[in-house]
Amino acid sequence: MKNALKILVIALTTLAFSGVGFAQAKPTTPATSAAPATEKKTEMKPEKAKIIRITGEVTAVDAKAGTLTVKEKDKETNVIADSKAAKSALSKIKIGDMVRLSYTEKDGKMIASSIVKTKATAKKPEKATEKKAESK
Repeated sequence: MKNALKILVIALTTLAFSGVGFAQAKPTTPATSAAPATEKKTEMKPEKAKIIRITGEVTAVDAKAGTLTVKEKDKETNVIADSKAAKSALSKIKIGDMVRLSYTEKDGKMIASSIVKTKATAKKPEKATEKKAESK
């Protein structure tokens, strides 16, 4: 009985330690060292740029420089057109036009990805009040 108990304890101890041995991490190969593995952990993936969409009135446009200023409610946004499509759209836009544009912020600059002229044009407050006065 004592021998059976000793064999059982030895078998269970061996089984317990062998399970820990299987759970152990694989050893590194000579081609890969531990240093690059730690660098990979500290390396950050670039965040996906957030696309911002606004609609507003064009207050300034420079097709040659590729810049555009759009006033949306009480906020003015200055954007830069980098793509060929955005630059070609700037040549068709003039001050006072309503545009819908999408841009991303990169290195503190707002880069336009698309610029579309909308059908509605910005109305001046003076003209709107003149029409109301004439109709009375």
